[in-house]
Formats: sequence, structure tokens, C-alpha cells
Amino acid sequence: MGLKGQGRPPPGAEVDVKIGNKMRRQMMHIKRKRNKDSARRAERYGFKKEEAKNPKLREERLRRNVPLTLDRKRVWDEADSDAEEDGLGLSVDVERIKRAKKEEEDELNRPLEDGEDESEDAESDNESVDSMIASSDGAGSDEDDDEAEEDENSSRGRKKSSLPSATERATSPTASARSTNLSLAPEALAAKFPTLFSDETPPAPKILITTSLNSTLHDEAEILTDLFPNSVYIRRSAHRHSHKFSIREIAKFASNREYTTLVVLNEDQKKPCGLTMVHLPVGPTFHFSISNWIEGKRLPGHGRATGHWPELILNNFRTPLGLLTAHLFRRLFPPQPNFEGRQVVTLHNQRDYIFVRRHRYVFREKRETEKAVVGADGKEMKGAEGIRTGLQELGPRFTLKLRRVDKGIQRASGQEWEWKGKTDRIRTKFQL
Repeated sequence: MGLKGQGRPPPGAEVDVKIGNKMRRQMMHIKRKRNKDSARRAERYGFKKEEAKNPKLREERLRRNVPLTLDRKRVWDEADSDAEEDGLGLSVDVERIKRAKKEEEDELNRPLEDGEDESEDAESDNESVDSMIASSDGAGSDEDDDEAEEDENSSRGRKKSSLPSATERATSPTASARSTNLSLAPEALAAKFPTLFSDETPPAPKILITTSLNSTLHDEAEILTDLFPNSVYIRRSAHRHSHKFSIREIAKFASNREYTTLVVLNEDQKKPCGLTMVHLPVGPTFHFSISNWIEGKRLPGHGRATGHWPELILNNFRTPLGLLTAHLFRRLFPPQPNFEGRQVVTLHNQRDYIFVRRHRYVFREKRETEKAVVGADGKEMKGAEGIRTGLQELGPRFTLKLRRVDKGIQRASGQEWEWKGKTDRIRTKFQL
């Protein structure tokens, strides 16, 4: 016996009724997908016809349709003084702070033009009269105050601060590769690490490379000697009857022989898992984790490196911690590269991951099928109309992530650290 109200819905009712037949359900689903795709295709072609008639519509669409990535949502800490800039845990843009301070100093040191004092006195009298009228009428509005401030700033020739707000910084496009300015290190940071931030030309590097105890990564360590110029690999003894030297003892041994850096390759399941770099003779010590290790011979179309000293490119190191890391890598490569070798090592920082690549480049003429070299604005770059650059990767290819920065050299009983990762869980805040 059926119940009332549970029959089939009327033909005009918009109710999703599940079809009992499985084959019919599948056919209806495919039909809905085809109708949806055809409608989107027709809409897309309609936009294309309109943009062909009016190119400004396409420019507006491309300007508006920018993907919102983590790089675009990056947030910064607010720091206004050098005392706060030296904090390695702060994510502040050193270049932006230096530029803001320079603008303030230029504004304070700007000489006043002739007749500007009289105009200021007259404006102050007028402002006082206007303020009395507004107070008596009780009709002083915020818009009038804003207009008065704008007029006063324009009369004195002052410009508003060019620093974007937090919202504008979070939604502003970021360059994929931005060269690092190593001269913008904060004074407090340079005073804390004088050996890394000295004004003198750094000496030629002399690097000692070794591995952890009971390691099998002898071939990978030899590859690092090919990557870092003027480096030597010494096997770390692990025999049960021999003395097992600690990192501190090895660093003392290396500093007595005028080595500048000690690099220790760590292993996990017979694969490289980390790098420990000690700046000799007194530190600091940097701990990196390694991922995506690929040898040069496994890269498609790879080349063979020569003995020339490579050039060094450091990209997107902008915070105090990032500048400290960039200065460490600068000490690993000679200050005077051999340009005839045409070899370049790139350390590209993105979302606190440091991508290490080594290439050989060559300049050649542009082919007819190739596009011209364009700048960041999308226009053809002047001076490079018929030139193209060919790259051949030499290897190795791997990715580094900074985990900890120690004050000195490791001890067996533990080590005090300057900076340690995973102290801030915000995904949109990066430390380098």
C-alpha cells in the first residue's frame, strides 16, 4: 500500500531524479559535459572575436587574469629600524627599507625654494581661518581635510610614500628572477658576522669536502669537488680501530692548513640528504637539506665541465637571513671568474628552496623560427634584437633548503643556534 505524496513529480518541476538505468545515466552525464564544453567554447570564441576588433579588451583581460600564487600572497614583517633588521627570524625586505630611509633623508635634506616660506605662512593663516569657520559651523568633513593635505604636499613638492600597503604587496606581481644586491646587508648583521661581510675582496676559496661516518657517497663527493672550485675531497675514516674525528676537529685541521670552508655531505639510505657548511675558522655553520639530486651524466643533452672558474648568479635573496646565506655562497666561488670558460652557477631562491644549476652558455644569432628577446614589460629588449643565448646544463642538479644556522662550530654536546627553521608556521611568510 503506497503512501500519499511519494509519487512521481509533475513534468514541469525542476527536481533531480536519479535515473534507474546505469547506461542512461552515463549517457546523460556525457551529454551534460558536452553541452557545458560547447557553451564555454562558444563564449571563448565570442571573446576572441571581440578582442580581435578591440585589442584593449585583451590587454585588460591579461592584466586582470593574473594567477594568485603563494609568491604573490607573500607577507612581510614590519621593521623600521636597523636594530630590528638584524633579526634573522624576521622576514623583511632589506632593499625596501633602505630605499624608504633614503627617501626620508632626501626629503629632510631637500632645500626650500625661494618664496616658499611666505606661501607656507599664508597657507597656515588660511588654514587657521578655515578651521575656525569649520568649527563654528560644525561641518568639517574628512574629504576637505584630505584635499587640504594633498594641496599642502603638492605645494611643498613632497611626494607621497611609494611603499605599497600590505594588501598591495600581497597582490602585486613578483619577478621570477631578481638579482641579489649584496651591498644592502644591515650594519648590525655585518657586525655580528664580520668574516662574511668584510669590505675587502674575499680571497680565493680553498674548500675541504668530506662525508659523514660510514658513508658510501664517494662518487657524489667527487662531483662536489667538480662543482666548487679549488676543492679537495678527503675520505673520513670509519675503521673501528681508527680515531673518528669530529666536525670540530676536522675544522681545526682545515683552518690550520688555510682552508676557507668545510663542506660535509650527509647520507640517508645511500643518497645525499644534507650539506653542512662551516665557514672557517670560527663559523658560522649552515645546515642544509638536499632533495632532487641528479648527476650530470643523467641529464638529457648534458655537457662536460672544464676546469675554468665559473661565474655566480644569486637570485631572490632579500631578507637578512637570505643575504647571510648569499654571502656564504659567495665565499665558495672565486671573485674573479674565467669568462673564457662560459660556465655559470645559478642559485635561485624561490619559496625558501634554493635551486642549484650549472650551465655553459653561448651567444648565437637568432633563427627565423625563434622569438625575439623581450623584457619584463613584454617589449623587445634593445641591443639584443638578433641575439639568442644557448644553454647546456653541466650538472649536478639539486635543491637545498636551509634548516639551521649555528653560532660557531658544532660540539658533541649540542650547539647554540642563531636561526632555526619551522619556527613560523605561516605558509605565505618566507625567510630567505
